[in-house]
Amino acid sequence: MTENFRPDNAAQVQDAIAWAVSAETPLELVSRGSKRDVGRPVQAAHTLDLSALCGVGLYEPEELICQAGPGTPVVEIEAILVESRQMMAFEPMDLGPLLGGEAGQGSIGGVFAANLAGPRRIKAGAARDHLLGFTAVTGRGETVKSGGRVVKNVTGYDLSKIVCGSWGTLAALTDLTFKVLPAPEVETTLVINGLDDAAAVRLMSAALGSPHEVSSAAHLPIGIGAGDVSGPATCIRLEGFGPSVAARAEALEGELAGFGGTMGAVDGYLSRDLWRAVRDVEPLTAPLDRPVWRLSVPPMAGPSVVLAIRSAVEGVEYYYDWAGGLIWLAVPAEPDAHASTVRGAVAGAASGHATLIRADEAVRAAVPVFQPQDPGLAALNARLKNSFDPLGVLNPGRMTAGV
Repeated sequence: MTENFRPDNAAQVQDAIAWAVSAETPLELVSRGSKRDVGRPVQAAHTLDLSALCGVGLYEPEELICQAGPGTPVVEIEAILVESRQMMAFEPMDLGPLLGGEAGQGSIGGVFAANLAGPRRIKAGAARDHLLGFTAVTGRGETVKSGGRVVKNVTGYDLSKIVCGSWGTLAALTDLTFKVLPAPEVETTLVINGLDDAAAVRLMSAALGSPHEVSSAAHLPIGIGAGDVSGPATCIRLEGFGPSVAARAEALEGELAGFGGTMGAVDGYLSRDLWRAVRDVEPLTAPLDRPVWRLSVPPMAGPSVVLAIRSAVEGVEYYYDWAGGLIWLAVPAEPDAHASTVRGAVAGAASGHATLIRADEAVRAAVPVFQPQDPGLAALNARLKNSFDPLGVLNPGRMTAGV
């Protein structure tokens, strides 16, 4: 019999997982479900729904910290932060529309479990770099705590780095404390039109290497648009106080003039719309039947990786974020989502990994969704999994095949 457990508090989460351990019955962990279709189909008959563990329990703007339950909607937290002109600097992604759902449905628990950050990651770091502490229930049915409510904390092991990106396979988060930062007073985005991929990557590298505190760098190739910007367009974001941004933008324009192309700028809401679209993969959302890959490669290798894939597959669409280190790529629907071609191209870049973010359930069941690991790393992760969840009761099969 299939059951859906929806605990109201952390003690009930522990009771549910303790029952699963005693019965050796696996559970699928969900919060608000906006990222449920990322990863392999979970091999569990029962669901542990954490959406009722919600609400902001602590927010201290002066201390730059916020504490919330895992089911708290990200949009709710952002609405509270904006009142104090603060933000989550890593720009949590909203994958709802990309996966065929609604926007604004993501939870803070899902943000940290997936460790997905937006365009500002190259300056602000990943989601895991902002998690100060958490409480969770492991697959042993034991409650663990890590970190605390201060920015500088050396209490025990840094388990935040382990839990973030584990996609609910190690523990069920019941409470999260994370840092927030002041929101920039203004932002402006320099837009350089007409560059090819290779020239764009060189320009983005030069911009990031400059002293002008670039916070984001992306390139939209021809045929790809984000917000009101259409490719080919190379976009460089600057943020901060008004006079500082104006001075840095003027200086950077002069330094980048030698790369060619025509230069313009978008400000205010136009800049925000552009980066929101880049963050949430809006350029590749439709049609929904196309598989979408997330490639992480050395930035300068990005154009060659894309060229290798486009040479083998027709109808590929893509764009670059993180100055070329992140490639979002959509391919025509095939039973294997062109996995061998995509991963072969990434392997040719000497280092990197490819994650299948969107595909039909049958494809995700047949193709390794996350980058296959070498034997040494796989053995290390197996020992880690055994330490947290020896019976494999939490989200079995989501990251790798088997229970």
